Amino acid sequence: MMATSIETQAPRSVYIHVPFCRHRCGYCNFTVIAGRDDLHASYLKALEMELRRLDSPQQVDTIFLGGGTPTQLSLTEFRSLLDLLQFWFPLSDDGEFTTEANPEDITAETVQLFEEYGINRVSLGGQSFDDSKLKLLERSHQKQQLEDCFKLLKSMASVSMDLIFGVPGETLEQWTTDLQSLLTLGPTHISTYGLTIEKGTPFWSRFKKGDWEEVSDDLQRAFYLTARRTLTAAGYHHYEVSNFSLPGFECRHNQAYWFGDPYFAAGPGAARYVNGYREVNHRSTTNYIKKVLAGESAVAESEQVVGEDLQREILVFALRRLDGFTPEWFLQKTGVSLDSLAGPQIKRFVDQGLLQWSQGRLCLTEEGLLISDSMWPDLL
Repeated sequence: MMATSIETQAPRSVYIHVPFCRHRCGYCNFTVIAGRDDLHASYLKALEMELRRLDSPQQVDTIFLGGGTPTQLSLTEFRSLLDLLQFWFPLSDDGEFTTEANPEDITAETVQLFEEYGINRVSLGGQSFDDSKLKLLERSHQKQQLEDCFKLLKSMASVSMDLIFGVPGETLEQWTTDLQSLLTLGPTHISTYGLTIEKGTPFWSRFKKGDWEEVSDDLQRAFYLTARRTLTAAGYHHYEVSNFSLPGFECRHNQAYWFGDPYFAAGPGAARYVNGYREVNHRSTTNYIKKVLAGESAVAESEQVVGEDLQREILVFALRRLDGFTPEWFLQKTGVSLDSLAGPQIKRFVDQGLLQWSQGRLCLTEEGLLISDSMWPDLL
């Protein structure tokens, strides 16, 4: 079956997790460690030891440095990281090499280093151009730094930026101003996310104490639709639930996830799918470093994901893409027909106006876009 080839196919994408941040923002529930620059050297050593388990270098089509904040490393440390990746993951000639960055870390020297090592895509954690909103989100930069950052990055082939909506007290007018401010700077790619207040974060404590009111579902919908209409009117292709790009600037790395392709990952908390297994590394940075430097495995969790489980995951991830997919593609990708796997559920969602058939492709409707997260459990 075709599914077997997915399970054994060599990954062509790699994610490297750099967990360091200057400060942990109040809404963050990612695998990060703040204010521990003293761990940079031991992290790099542990990462090198983890990668040695590959035995030999592997050419890839996409590399993504995420975090955390990769640019929290000093230039010397960042160079060491890039040397490591250059050896273990030679990039194909037309490859995509992304690094996440915070605006306050970008200097002319940083950009020069990016260019020297073939980084051709920068993803900025900008979040907003409103200084009061940035302060509430506990971001370290201000609007002016963000605008200056775009000037420094003008030589980069692709610049993406994240924007957050649904901050307590935010109005549609303020959100529209954020969108227009970003459009003025001309990024090639934009990701928009509703603020989620996760249990265990400082923001959760403030929410439970009653310091903040929950943003209504109607207002969240209005924020999302405002972004969709504003950005598509400006020429951006809404190609995935949360992502917009100018034509040809879709994030190739993320598309590997959405198309159900295998991918490698390394670093604290990094998750990979290789040879039919999903593995997750130790999430604690200090624990990851300790175990790897002691010669132990970086892996904390491992589960086999094959057969129907894999087929259903591919179905859900592929539906995140707004152009959807054809039944023929799904059969070729998974070895099973769409109808035999999830025919009744798909028919129900079509009848409810949440999925549609458009030119032979199954895809989300606009109403489905708005509640897609609540649909996925029925398909998994």
